[in-house]
Amino acid sequence: MMPIPRRALLAATLAAPLVAPAVARAQTWPSGPIRIIVPFAAGGSTDAVARISTPGLTQRLGVPVVVENRSGAAGSLGTGAVAQARPDGNTWLLTFDSHATLPALLPNLPFNLTQDLDPVLLIGGAPYVIAVRPDKPYRSLDDIITAARAAPEAVNYGSTGNGTLGHLTMVLLGARAGVRMAHLPYRGGGLAVNDTVAGHIEMMIGSAALVAPQIASGNLRAVVQFGPERLPGLSTIPTAAESGFPGLEAEAWWGVFAPHGTPAAMQERMGTALAESFRDERVHHTMTETQQARVVLGGPEVLRVFLDRQIALWGGVVQEHRVQAD
Repeated sequence: MMPIPRRALLAATLAAPLVAPAVARAQTWPSGPIRIIVPFAAGGSTDAVARISTPGLTQRLGVPVVVENRSGAAGSLGTGAVAQARPDGNTWLLTFDSHATLPALLPNLPFNLTQDLDPVLLIGGAPYVIAVRPDKPYRSLDDIITAARAAPEAVNYGSTGNGTLGHLTMVLLGARAGVRMAHLPYRGGGLAVNDTVAGHIEMMIGSAALVAPQIASGNLRAVVQFGPERLPGLSTIPTAAESGFPGLEAEAWWGVFAPHGTPAAMQERMGTALAESFRDERVHHTMTETQQARVVLGGPEVLRVFLDRQIALWGGVVQEHRVQAD
């Protein structure tokens, strides 16, 4: 048998005290409450998706799982809190599509989006929808464009914040249609919905998951959807392509991330518990029927590749159109 080189033996001896505690922590995890940080205000689709998952997580992990809303700065405040948290499995991030635009939107972030956060699970997504109160005069995308062309900046719309895909979709729409509309950014989707239903703003753009319940109740009317095809629950509402804007597509998405360095065993168990929770019949029905979302449940590598593509695609829109944070 060949002797083990002294240098290799010394390195292994020094590393052992570091590896052993991490293994021990992973084996005993979870031993206390778990926080899922949502970097947006309560009431939006991201908040709803997080809260849908918590009963199943609590049951499967055997500890309380709580959702904590930390909104602000296009979602970077809550995201930064997770990026800088201890990688002990007690803090996780469940975030939204604007996650991919943060590097372009806020180039001086105090954390690195891809190095300080580990991808865990791509939950799924839902196409964006423009919705109005039923008494508003907009019944088609052409109605909106005609009004905006007649009175630039007089037509306003709300979104879940600067740099979200909803906002960027409207920026692209305005550029292609040659019109200007006033953007009203909110700190969360629930706030935008409330003001649209109350008639304080002309319209809003939000994910189908956010607006579908209000459309079903009659509080809002869908005008156009930005998916590649019509949703089953919005079968009478045309897509942007059908309305004269081929290729203009936008889908909100939700993903879960861990602080970098969180032990792989913890990440795997959390990802498995999340996926099982979203596969639950009642939860799956709520996601796909009530909120018109597409459930993916893709693992770490799926989310990693997806995020890289989203950063390239929508980060380019931010830079080209000089979109700035709130």
